[in-house]
Amino acid sequence: MTSAQPQFISSAANPLLKDLRRLAQDSTAYRKQGRVWLEGDHLCRAAIERGVRPALAVFAQGYWDANSVEWSLSMAGGTIVVIADALFAGLSALESPAHMGFVLELPAAAPIHATTPSVILDRVQDAGNVGAILRCAAAFGFRQVIAIKGTAALWSPKVLRAGMGAHFSLQLVEGADPAALEVLAVPVVATSSHTGELLHRARLPWPCAWALGHEGQGLSAELAARATLTVRIVQPGGEESLNVATAAAICLHASAAAASMQ
Repeated sequence: MTSAQPQFISSAANPLLKDLRRLAQDSTAYRKQGRVWLEGDHLCRAAIERGVRPALAVFAQGYWDANSVEWSLSMAGGTIVVIADALFAGLSALESPAHMGFVLELPAAAPIHATTPSVILDRVQDAGNVGAILRCAAAFGFRQVIAIKGTAALWSPKVLRAGMGAHFSLQLVEGADPAALEVLAVPVVATSSHTGELLHRARLPWPCAWALGHEGQGLSAELAARATLTVRIVQPGGEESLNVATAAAICLHASAAAASMQ
C-alpha cells in the first residue's frame, strides 16, 4: 500500500473543521454525527493496538511535519487531515492541545449479553468517574458495561480520555432502560455505603454484574431491588462514603481475585 496523502486545512471556515470542533467540544455531538473524536497520541495508539481503524487521522501541522513518516506508514491507505497549528489549537477542548486526534465511526448499538461479566452504571454523571470505571472494568475482566439513562455519555471526549483506551476492549451498552436488565442471567451485586455484607467477607459470585450508582443518590430503588447481594466496603477511617470510581476499583478487583481462586 502507498502512504496516505494528507488533506490540508488552513481556513477557519472549512466545514470539516467546524464538524471536528463540535465533536471535540460537545459531549453529545457524537450521537448526532455518528462519529467519535479521540485526542492525543496515547489514546490514538491504544486504539490502533486494539485493531481500530480511524475514519480520519487529524494532525496539527507542526506535529505532522515532525512525525509524518511514522504516521504515514500507520495510516497507509487511510485519510489524513493536516490542520494549521493555530486552527488545531482552537479545535481542541484541552488546555494543552495534544496535536493529533482520530475520528472513528460510532460503533453500532449492541444488545446486552446475558452471561458476560458486567458493570451497570446507574446515572453516574461525572465523566472522569465513568472513564475510570471503564478502565477498571477492562482491567479486571468485566467485558460489558451497561449505562442506564442519565449516565454520562460513554463516547464523549472526557470519558474517552479518562478511559485511556478501555473503550476498545469493552462491549458498551448506552442509554439502557432499567427494564432491559431483565435479560441478564448473572447475579447482580449492588454497592452501598452503609448497608449490606462487608465486601471482604462476602462470597462473590462469578460471573456477575456489579451495579454502581449516582455519586450523590446511589443506586435507584429499582436497581437495588434487582440485586441478589449487597456489599459495603469497610471504612475504618470513618469517611461517609467513597468516590464511586474508587469503590468500583476495590469491588471489581475483589471480584476478579475471588474468581481466580475458584
